[in-house]
Amino acid sequence: MNGPDRLLPGPFGALARRWLWDVDLGGLPTWRRLVLWTLRIGHACLRDLAEGQLTLRAMSLVYTTLLSLVPLLAISFSVLKGFGVHNQVEPLLLGFLEPLGDKGVEITERIVGFVDNIKVGVLGFLGFVLLFYTVISLMQKIERAFNYTWRISRERTLGQRFRDYFSVIIIGPVLVFSSLSITASIMSDQVVQALTAIEPFGTLLHLAGRLVPYLLIVAAFTFIYAFMPNTKVRLGSALVGGLVAGVLWNAAGWAFASFVVSTAKFTAIYSTFATLIMFMIWLYLAWLILLTGASIAFYHQNPEYIRAGRGVLHISNRLKERMALTLVALIGARHYDGGPPWTGESLTQEIGLPMEATLLVLEGLEEAGLLSRTASEPTAYVPGRPFDETPVAAALEAVRRANEPSYLGPAQMTDNAAVSRLIADLDEAATSTLAGHTLKDLALNGKGRPKIKVAG
Repeated sequence: MNGPDRLLPGPFGALARRWLWDVDLGGLPTWRRLVLWTLRIGHACLRDLAEGQLTLRAMSLVYTTLLSLVPLLAISFSVLKGFGVHNQVEPLLLGFLEPLGDKGVEITERIVGFVDNIKVGVLGFLGFVLLFYTVISLMQKIERAFNYTWRISRERTLGQRFRDYFSVIIIGPVLVFSSLSITASIMSDQVVQALTAIEPFGTLLHLAGRLVPYLLIVAAFTFIYAFMPNTKVRLGSALVGGLVAGVLWNAAGWAFASFVVSTAKFTAIYSTFATLIMFMIWLYLAWLILLTGASIAFYHQNPEYIRAGRGVLHISNRLKERMALTLVALIGARHYDGGPPWTGESLTQEIGLPMEATLLVLEGLEEAGLLSRTASEPTAYVPGRPFDETPVAAALEAVRRANEPSYLGPAQMTDNAAVSRLIADLDEAATSTLAGHTLKDLALNGKGRPKIKVAG
């Protein structure tokens, strides 16, 4: 079961379909449309959590974080020293671990002590490489978790990883701590201090000071959601995910702090291990909140997945053939018009089908050599061979043979003479019908709307 009935089978599922899924949002008032839209996205996120993959990836990231946290902070700390803002690392860690109470202070002191003991200058080349590799491994695992949430199978290339990860590890902390320093300087300015004594400016500045930490958290989540998935994420979708994740973060922090206060027996049972266990639980909640926000951002940008859910994508042969002809027609028309090439995202929006389906057919056309990917970013598609010399039948044959392994094909089947003759007649009829028509004709005939004459 993979649709709306996944969480509520039986009569409850029927009720959910009636009041939530079978309602046409087009004719509803704005407030009700917004409520139903929010409930649908919330249901889709709960469905993802129920599948278990997000929780498993959050647990995996906890383990990787424990191994990579000190090296990550060591590299960032070394860079921050050059900008004179390294002293804010400890307050930021204290803010992150604030729900742990006294245990958060203890963990922060230990982490900062470990970082201080690491001397990057005396590690040597091999030690520095291992240190950097540990950090890159963490970033790569984070990217894979986000790519899973966004239904993306292609990872960044080696060059893209080096450039993008370097930006996050080096430039990201500098911008964060610099913004914190600027904010602190502004709030301590004499003019600002004078305004606090004047109402309503004093109240507004007080509220702004209370909102700044939350806004920084939302901005951090938004940046991660826009940057980490190996696809183009719209800023609006990333912001929606960031806002929800920020609310969840503050709510989880309050709830976890209350839990820590009431765990005297827990500490008595686990003794010195209690601090580590609490730290791991909080890390798990943090990663789970981060991935939940990513799921919300994904559904906001790709509403066609809200009802379908995750699962093995099954596409009929009829749809594959229609998609193949439509995609080569669009790509060819753009190529001959001299316009910018189509990206996977833009093609998905153009044909109105899920990204997975579009990429599946594009990969089949690419394997057959009919399409090629550009080296630019984002990746775009152009003709892989001259369309004026490529018959239309080649596109149909490409999707027919796509993902067909060499060890499992028609040649391995026991031959049936009647079936072989019938298939040969069908192939001959199709070839005869499409004879003389090239992919260029398809692309230029109505800008992607072919008018091929069918015999009979």
